[in-house]
Amino acid sequence: MKTSIFELFRIGIGPSSSHTVGPMRAAREFALSLGPDVESIRVELYGSLALTGKGHGTDRAVLLGLAGEKPETVAPDLDPWQSPGTPCPVDIVFHKDMALPGHPNAMRFSARLSGGIPGPSVVYYSIGGGFILREGQTASATQRPAVPHPFRSGAQMLAYEIPVWRLMLENEKAWHTEDEIREYVARIWEAMETCIQRGLVTEGILPGGLNVRRRAPRLAQKLRERGSSDPLAVMDWVNVFAMAVNEENAAGGRVVTAPTNGAAGLIPAVVEYYLRYHADVSQDDNSTAEGVFRFLMTAAAIGVLYKENASISGAEVGCQGEVGVACSMAAAGLVAALGGTNDEVEHAAEIGMEHNLGMTCDPIGGLVQIPCIERNAIGAVKAINACRMAMQETGDHKVQLDQVIRTMYETGLDMQSRYKETSLAGLAVNAVEC
Repeated sequence: MKTSIFELFRIGIGPSSSHTVGPMRAAREFALSLGPDVESIRVELYGSLALTGKGHGTDRAVLLGLAGEKPETVAPDLDPWQSPGTPCPVDIVFHKDMALPGHPNAMRFSARLSGGIPGPSVVYYSIGGGFILREGQTASATQRPAVPHPFRSGAQMLAYEIPVWRLMLENEKAWHTEDEIREYVARIWEAMETCIQRGLVTEGILPGGLNVRRRAPRLAQKLRERGSSDPLAVMDWVNVFAMAVNEENAAGGRVVTAPTNGAAGLIPAVVEYYLRYHADVSQDDNSTAEGVFRFLMTAAAIGVLYKENASISGAEVGCQGEVGVACSMAAAGLVAALGGTNDEVEHAAEIGMEHNLGMTCDPIGGLVQIPCIERNAIGAVKAINACRMAMQETGDHKVQLDQVIRTMYETGLDMQSRYKETSLAGLAVNAVEC
């Protein structure tokens, strides 16, 4: 285990963790490495970053990062073209017909110094979920103290025979105090819930040119008027919660990577479902907060398995690595919040991914709108169903989580690149942009 919950769940801005958050972090890191004698900066975007970068706001993110902004603190509506911005001219080039070998999301930053002298040039890869790597750097480059319960697979995770949320907590305590961990998890949930509430009341047209109208406020109002007589009203609310978050994300609002921005609505929707329909309201707030804590710690443990054994990048493995992983994480987290066993946690996570295998990433117009917003809603309902199926089962199940993670990764590698966040196939070419 090399990945912390502090990294897996990040507060940032939309619309994309790999195309907005990652490039902003890379740009800021590059800018901070430069001296005062920089005359100009050239940024070259390759692969998926070039093909869908305009729709994902990558150029805006790069400019904000070069100006010193951070995804977790930048004002969502800050316009780099109107604000003071970077201290030198910046040229951004989209190489739509070129890719670099390290990852489909590649970018090169080059500086020119005073007198026209070539300066530093660095290649970064945005590998999903806001994570970045410099060329030549490995994912394990960050050195941390060893954790007490290391695990590299679901089988190893279960072998400790302690609750998954507790296992994750004890490992995190090798790097942070328990107070810091609990405070961070509470802050993550607060950001998620705030995003839901914003999305439920904010109306209008999403940016980008597709003229997609926000639907969550209108749907929520219809549900309030209809009441709860419909036996599937609960599912309708889960849909609305997920859509509210992803409409905020599509508008460039503040969201939490869970584990990515494209899948940011799924886990918050399932946590909200837990709080509204399963949390014991007769108990105090601390009991409810503990349920949310166990949910998110367990979800993070499952996310770590995908991050370290496969991928959470849509540009690398398709949407199965985003919505599919989020569904798996949410299903496992809900089991933990409901007091399920470790075996049920593992089974729910397996079901959550098994039925998302092969999902392509083909956003229309390169925007995180169609089909991304509805996919989060459908994925949230799948996660709840996976939890229910796992907790009602008896005996062993045939497919293990480790097997489905390996299958997801192999499927993603076999998938044609045009189906992996390029807008060159699928719905992106068969649906009319309007």
